[in-house]
Amino acid sequence: MPYFDAASAAPLHPVAREALLASLDEGWADPARLYREGRRARLLLDAAREAAAEAVGCRPDELVFTPSGTHAVHSGVSGVLAARRRAGRRLVHSAVEHSSVLHAAEVHEAAGGTRAEVAVNGAGRVAAGDVAAALTGDTALVAVQSANHEVGTEQPVEEVAGLCQEAGVPLLVDAAQSLPWGRVPGAWSVLAASAHKWGGPPGVGLLVVRKGTRFAPQGPADERESGRSAGFENLPAIVAAAASLRALRGPETSAEAARLRTLVDRIRTRVPELVPDVEVVGDPVHRLPHLVTFSCLYVDGETLLGELDRAGFSVSSGSSCTSSTLIPSHVLRAMGVLSEGNVRVSLPYGTAEAEVERFLEVLPGLVRSVRERLGVPAAPAEAPEAAAPQGAPAGTAAEPADLVVDALGRRCPIPVIELAKVIGRVPVGGTVTVLSDDEAARQDIPAWCTMREQEYVGERAAERGAAYVVRRRV
Repeated sequence: MPYFDAASAAPLHPVAREALLASLDEGWADPARLYREGRRARLLLDAAREAAAEAVGCRPDELVFTPSGTHAVHSGVSGVLAARRRAGRRLVHSAVEHSSVLHAAEVHEAAGGTRAEVAVNGAGRVAAGDVAAALTGDTALVAVQSANHEVGTEQPVEEVAGLCQEAGVPLLVDAAQSLPWGRVPGAWSVLAASAHKWGGPPGVGLLVVRKGTRFAPQGPADERESGRSAGFENLPAIVAAAASLRALRGPETSAEAARLRTLVDRIRTRVPELVPDVEVVGDPVHRLPHLVTFSCLYVDGETLLGELDRAGFSVSSGSSCTSSTLIPSHVLRAMGVLSEGNVRVSLPYGTAEAEVERFLEVLPGLVRSVRERLGVPAAPAEAPEAAAPQGAPAGTAAEPADLVVDALGRRCPIPVIELAKVIGRVPVGGTVTVLSDDEAARQDIPAWCTMREQEYVGERAAERGAAYVVRRRV
């Protein structure tokens, strides 16, 4: 069964498995103790730290192990902000940061700090100049990921790091997605990552604080891990995580990245050819080698993922239709792209070409089946205009110039489907107003207009939900 969700958690690397089993016998004692078993455990911990530091490109005494990548992010953000309180209380971050960064920002804001969110372009990439423009005299920290978790877009970290260094502001990089493929370039100050993203066991994160960066650990005090991560170290998991990360720094990684990039290029090209009304999102050039995301118009994302699972493919989604909160992905929202029917394919090491070909074979039929169940016409945006009534002036239509579609209480993608069904019933220049209380409509109706070359007039308040106005242009 092809597993295509390595961006969530990569399968355990064979080297990690071997190291884990071996260290269960050797690394069970407390590395802080001076007796024989403790010294042996300490040697394992030190060796793991050195291996991880070499793979990251930092000094061993700059790196600590944490219980998770999320823990590393929260510790990194809170530690720098606390240490730089006199310099300022402003946190700057991109609009597409991982939720762990956004949650840390919310905690900071609730404690009286301020934050600024830097917008991204339609491919999800932040401009280094925009980050520099957001820097003020009271900026204490900038957070920019190395690559996006949902769409794979790589950020200009090296350029941003240089600008931050000139301004005297530390840069925190969430490197969870990119670290398996190589070191993060540039003069960044703090780095966070998570072992289960590169084939290590879950429950191990990395936090790197470079020398010269002011840092005041927050939370429970502990003498372990330089006081930056409290609690007894999970030594077998740490050894396995470091061993697998070191294994990925071999020459075969570059060859595998190139091979997976070719497979992803095939998906990026073939899916829009095979499936009508698909939007491939993310930067086509500045991207991770193994990840591609696309959104299918008029498709319920949860149903599509279920169909793919039954067909033997494990994939992920940022669609609001797969979320219990019914709130669209903040990444897709920041990019201004379609969220419905969203599919994220992230190929693990060793993915066979035949598995990708089979995915491309089954996807069109599954999308077509989902659309049929939702009652989507063959060409919903091209419904013929109603004939003018007998005796009516030439050029007039049977339908009024303005229509109202009541989609209240209906989840995505129904509001967009209903809009597509009726757009052809108004004359060019006429409008369709969609009433919807689905949060995704705020994102998907403008995205539909862009895909269908219609004019999105705007949104206004309604008695329930909102009214979205679309003017027919073609």
